[in-house]
Amino acid sequence: MDRIRVEGGNRLKGSIPISGAKNAALPLMVASLLTDGPLVLDNVPDLADIRLLGHILAHLGVGVERAGRELTLTAGTVSDTTAPYDLVRKMRASFLVAGPLLARCGEATVSLPGGCAIGARPVDLHLKGFAALGADIELSEGYVKARAPGGLTGAQITFPFASVGATENVLMAACLARGTSVIENAALEPEVTDLAHCLIAMGAGIEGAGTGRLTITGKPSLGGARHAVVPDRIEAGTFAMAAAIAGGEVLLEGARSEHLSALTAVLRSCGIEVAERAGGMRVARSGAGYGAADIVTEPFPGFPTDLQAQFMALMCLAEGTSHIRETIFENRFMHAPELMRMGADITLRGQSAEVRGVRTLKGAPVMATDLRASVSLVLAGLAAEGESVISRVYHLDRGFERLEEKLSACGARIGRLKGEAQGG
Repeated sequence: MDRIRVEGGNRLKGSIPISGAKNAALPLMVASLLTDGPLVLDNVPDLADIRLLGHILAHLGVGVERAGRELTLTAGTVSDTTAPYDLVRKMRASFLVAGPLLARCGEATVSLPGGCAIGARPVDLHLKGFAALGADIELSEGYVKARAPGGLTGAQITFPFASVGATENVLMAACLARGTSVIENAALEPEVTDLAHCLIAMGAGIEGAGTGRLTITGKPSLGGARHAVVPDRIEAGTFAMAAAIAGGEVLLEGARSEHLSALTAVLRSCGIEVAERAGGMRVARSGAGYGAADIVTEPFPGFPTDLQAQFMALMCLAEGTSHIRETIFENRFMHAPELMRMGADITLRGQSAEVRGVRTLKGAPVMATDLRASVSLVLAGLAAEGESVISRVYHLDRGFERLEEKLSACGARIGRLKGEAQGG
C-alpha cells in the first residue's frame, strides 16, 4: 500500500483549485435512479468513493460514463433492486440507493452498512421516514427490505435531530410519492441543499431548500438534468488550515466563504488572515505565531466534525491551550495518539480534548485511522521538523483529490511512496 512522505518547514504560496464535494456528488449520483433520463453531473471529483458508487449503480442497471470532470448517469431501466453487502459494506453512503429504488420501483433490498472506524451511524431515521411514506420495512439477515407496491404517499416527517443521510434519502423518496410531504428538522448542510437544487432541475417540486423545513410535492416522474457539484467545503477548510499551520499565503479557488463561516471565524480569532476574493478565498499567516481557540463540533452552520482533526493538528502549535469537544461522532479522536507521536501535548477526556500548544513538532512515522485523521497528519507534517511518513493513506484517497499535487504546487515538500509495505 502507498504511503505519503512529508518534509516539514516549507511555507505555502500559490493557488489551490477546490474540487467538487464528494459528500455532494455521492447523493447526486444516486438521484439518477429517480429518472429514466440522463443525469449529467459536472465538477465531479475523481475519488475512490466516487468510483465505488459508480460500480454499485452499474450493478443496479445504471449506465455510468465519465469524461474528464463530467459524469453521465442513465438509469433507463433498473435491472436490480438489491444492493448486496459486499458492495454496501465498503461505503456507508451507498445506503442512499434505498430511497430512490423504493420510490421508483416499489421495492428495495439494501444491506445494512454497519458501523465504521469513527463509530456507528445508524439508519433508523431513514427507515422511519420510509415507513411514514407508507413503506413496509423488514429487517432480515442484515438486510433492509422495503416494499411499497402501490407506491409511496406523502407524509409529515419530523426528525428528532438533523441527519444529513436521512434527509437526503427521504427527500429523494418523497419526490415520487403521491401528494405532499413535509420534512421538519431537515439537515442544513450545503450538500443537502445542492441535492435539492439538482432534484428541482430534474422536475421535483421542492420548497424550502436550504432551510430546516422541506415541502415536497410528489411528481409521477422526474426527467434528466445537468448540474454542477458544489465546491468541497471540507477540502477548502483543510487547505485553509494547511496555510495556517505551515505559514504563507494561499488562494483557494472556488471556495465559498458562506459554507465555512464557523471555521473562518475561529481562524480569524487565532490571528490567521482570511479574506474573500473574486471566485474564492485568501488565507495567510505571516511569520508570527497564532493563538489557541476552543471549538465544539455541530451540524451546519456550526463547526464541521469533518474539520475537527485538521483543527486539532493546527492547535498543536498554537500559543496557548485549546479545547475541542466532539458532539457528532464517537471515536473521532483516533488521530490524537498519532499527533502525540510527533510531540503534540494532548489530553483526551471522553469526547473532549485539551491541546496545549508546543513550540515544535518532530517528524515521525504515523498511521492514518480514517479519512479526516489521515489529512490531519499531513498538516502536522507540513509544520514538523524533519520527515513524516503517513501510512494507510487509502483512507485519504477516499476524499481528497490530488492532495500531494495541490500542496506541492504551493511549495510543500510532499510525495507518495508507491506500494510500500505497511505494518499494523
